[in-house]
Amino acid sequence: MPNVNLSRFDSSTFDKGASFSKQAFWYFVNALLVRASWNPFMGIKIILLKAFGAKIGKGLVIKNNVTIKFPWKLVIGDHVWLGENVWIDNLDCVTIGNHVCISQGALLLTGNHDYKISSMPYRNAPIVLEDGCWIGAKCTVCAGVTVCENAILTVGSVASKNMEASGIYQGVPAKKIRERIIREKMFL
Repeated sequence: MPNVNLSRFDSSTFDKGASFSKQAFWYFVNALLVRASWNPFMGIKIILLKAFGAKIGKGLVIKNNVTIKFPWKLVIGDHVWLGENVWIDNLDCVTIGNHVCISQGALLLTGNHDYKISSMPYRNAPIVLEDGCWIGAKCTVCAGVTVCENAILTVGSVASKNMEASGIYQGVPAKKIRERIIREKMFL
């Protein structure tokens, strides 16, 4: 029976989507200006993300300590909120729709390893967060998952499969627990 042999792991077949120099430059810009907790200026962060290839709509709120691995593999719609310590580990494309909230400490994980092969090569897939969805604090969205329109992933849950529109999901792995009903605010 073969054993795991990580010395045979080969990342050269993985398309990072940018030259080595662009990746290295992003690493430093990200660490010093974008992810840095001392920089509260969202406008600067957005300008830098766009300069590195992110497609970003209007009204992005990006808090401190947000980690984005490859901005050139990121599309963000209008009026999106990225809470503190969000980690977008986008080895593959991440597409975030309009009016999406990603709460503190959430992880969007587009990559994994194929544990059936001894060298454990990458097994990556895109993530899509459709309009109006909410990813709760400390949640994980796994590779290949689509979170459909207005769905909610509750605090600490893990989405390993697609989530239906307007579904509220909870647990590890996340399961649908009820429907989300959105009402307009009523004034007295």
